[in-house]
Amino acid sequence: MKNALSLDTVRLADNKKEIVILDQTLLPNECKYISVATAGDIREAIYSLRVRGAPAIGVTGGYAYYLLAERLETTDKQEFIKECTSMMEYINAARPTAVNLSWALNRMHSRMLAELENHSIAEVKEILLKEADAIYEEDIAISRNIGAYGFRLLEEIGKGVGIMTHCNAGSLATAKYGTALAPMYIALEKGWDGKKDMHVYCDETRPLLQGARLSAFEMQTAGIDTYVQCDNMASYIMKNGKIDIIFVGCDRVAANGDFANKIGTSGVAIIAKHYGIPFYVCAPSSTIDMTLESGEEIRIEQRKPEEVTEMWYEKRMAPEGVGVVNPAFDVTDHSLVTGIITEKGIARAPFKEAFLEMGIRPAEKFVDK
Repeated sequence: MKNALSLDTVRLADNKKEIVILDQTLLPNECKYISVATAGDIREAIYSLRVRGAPAIGVTGGYAYYLLAERLETTDKQEFIKECTSMMEYINAARPTAVNLSWALNRMHSRMLAELENHSIAEVKEILLKEADAIYEEDIAISRNIGAYGFRLLEEIGKGVGIMTHCNAGSLATAKYGTALAPMYIALEKGWDGKKDMHVYCDETRPLLQGARLSAFEMQTAGIDTYVQCDNMASYIMKNGKIDIIFVGCDRVAANGDFANKIGTSGVAIIAKHYGIPFYVCAPSSTIDMTLESGEEIRIEQRKPEEVTEMWYEKRMAPEGVGVVNPAFDVTDHSLVTGIITEKGIARAPFKEAFLEMGIRPAEKFVDK
């Protein structure tokens, strides 16, 4: 099996007519790429988690905007704007919690509106392609910077460090490197021995098992000493001194430092606080939504009950007709966060002031239909 860092998570096809996606629903057993071109197929790929992770979804959103705009045949600028707006809102509805999708779509839309004043529709389409490519390239640089800041924290602890993570915020969740797993990739680049110097514990992350299927796959194929534990084993492992630091990703951060991440993250943070273990959130600045004062304003996606009762099982594992609660994310209070690692540096409480000092400001608009 290839090292996950060598795999393309999402990219524009050479023919520039479709998006090529590594289908993450098949990992770790099969590495298969699929191509999506229509609005319906792109939205399905995002919703069904064939492509997942806030930054990777943002990259997909950028290319989706370009592809669907490029296909429009109208020469009327107002009609072009109307169609682009409709398409943007349709794609964005696939995953409402992850802010990077709306951020990327709005970035593309704003660029389109600005350039359309002085350029033809054909010229604007070429500009949109360059903008989508820029989102892709920037994501790689951002992830690498986050990894570098996180690696400094590992150096402070020293070799032999025990690391816990929840869900998957690695290379598979971005264009490359990842966020929460990026410090370990940078450590390898700096010459650390993956088998001796780092020990990574991956929460399995029920019900979709992104930790067991994806994070463990990434860390193991990178040559790092890797373990998988059920989510409810986290307290046992922390209590027994296995964990020195925790890195998690996120899908949206509010101005006060509250953040939404895969369901179960808040429980990890609460336990870490109890045992005095540093808890760090790895977040590109595009994930920080300064329009939200607190996590109370973050919309939480509710997913279908079959993910809990039937997925991964040969036979249904819960009684027919039983009620199911299946939120995709939970919100962790900022008081539980040691620091938020961005590509601009590590923010510490009070977080709003730290974000402003980094130059992070409210976006003009977020699409949240």
